[in-house]
Amino acid sequence: MHALTTAGLGFLFAVLWFDLMFDVQAIPHRKAEQLPQSVVESIATYYRRVTTDASPMGRLVVLAMLASIVGFVAQIAHQGPRWYLLAAFPIAVFPMALAGGRVVPMAVRLGAQGDPPEAQSHMARTILRDHLICVVMIATALVMQLAS
Repeated sequence: MHALTTAGLGFLFAVLWFDLMFDVQAIPHRKAEQLPQSVVESIATYYRRVTTDASPMGRLVVLAMLASIVGFVAQIAHQGPRWYLLAAFPIAVFPMALAGGRVVPMAVRLGAQGDPPEAQSHMARTILRDHLICVVMIATALVMQLAS
């Protein structure tokens, strides 16, 4: 189960890394009231491709999340409640919940580009912030998993 958990977390880390390659376009404009339209379009086009146009491939992300959770639960059941598993589990689950509850719906909405430019800028910045939180937490859980 260690391998299943590690593989799931590694896959999620890789997905976040790819997402961040587009999200970071917003950083140079962090002090601007609104992102330039070319930046929003670039980010929105990416999210349209990965959330809508590439369907059902996005289900692989859900599968990786489920594999990680199942792996953690199986490790805890088999090895007992070890401190590192009990600590890594919520560190890994929180970004999964954040992604499913806010990031993915917002990315789909941004990809559709139906909102006013101010709202699209806000969504792009929120996705960036949430992805930064997620990548740190998934990396932390992955390091804890590898160290165990």
